Amino acid sequence: MYAEERQQAILHKARLDGRVDVVVLAEDLTVTTETIRRDLTALERAGLVRRVHGGAIPVERLGFEPALAVRDQSMTAEKERIVKAALAEVPQEGAIIIDAGTTTGRLASALPADRELTVVVNAPALAAQLVARPNLTVLMLGGRIRGRTLAAVDEWALAPLSQLCVDVAFLATNGVSVARGLTTPDLAEAAVKRAMIGAARRTVLLADHTKVGNDCMARFGGLDDVDLFLTDSGLDEETAADFGAAGVRVVRA
Repeated sequence: MYAEERQQAILHKARLDGRVDVVVLAEDLTVTTETIRRDLTALERAGLVRRVHGGAIPVERLGFEPALAVRDQSMTAEKERIVKAALAEVPQEGAIIIDAGTTTGRLASALPADRELTVVVNAPALAAQLVARPNLTVLMLGGRIRGRTLAAVDEWALAPLSQLCVDVAFLATNGVSVARGLTTPDLAEAAVKRAMIGAARRTVLLADHTKVGNDCMARFGGLDDVDLFLTDSGLDEETAADFGAAGVRVVRA
C-alpha cells in the first residue's frame, strides 16, 4: 500500500470511528508505529486531523473545517469521476444551482458548451469563472463571504433563494450518513444549503466516500431530500445498500 492510500485509509477510519489509535493502526496496516506517526503528521499538516495522545481525531469532530484549498487537493481522481457522472444530470436547458465546494466547483468547470442554462451560484470564484461562457446566464447570490469556504451566506443569500424555482440543485456536503442525513460544520452555510434544496425540483448530492459516516454540527437536510447521491467506488457495497434501503438512489462512479 502506497503512503497516500494508507493515509486515505487512516482518514476514513478516523472519520468513521471518531478517532484512531497509533498502535491499532500499525497492527491493522502491518506497518511500524513510526510509519503511522509520519502518516498522522502528514494528515495534520494537510488540515485533516488533529494529533492527540496516542492517536488522532478528524478535524470535523473538533469543530474545525479544512480550508477550501486543502480540500481541493484531496480525492481529486474520485471527484473527477463524480463530476463525469453528474454531467448526465445537467438539463439541456433551464436553471440549476451549483453549491460552493470543491467537487461542485469541478462540475462548474465541466458544464457543456451546448446547454443554454441559467446557473445560480453562491461562490464568487464560480461566478467569475462561468460569466465568460456565452451560453450561460449567471446569477450570483449575495451575502457575507465565509473565508473558510468562500461561500456567500446569511440573509442576502437566503432571500433570493426563497423566490427561485430551478430544475436541479447540485449540492456539496461535509458529511452524510443514514442516521443524520446531510451535515456541515457551519450554521449559516447549512441554512443556505437548506434553502437551495427548497428552491429545486431535484437535488443531486456530490460527495466522495470520505464524507460518508461523517456527522457535523449543522444538519441541513434528510436523505429524503436527496434524489440522487453521486459518490465514488470507494464507498463499499454494504454502505451503499444502507443508503438505498433508506430511499436514496446511489451511483458509485
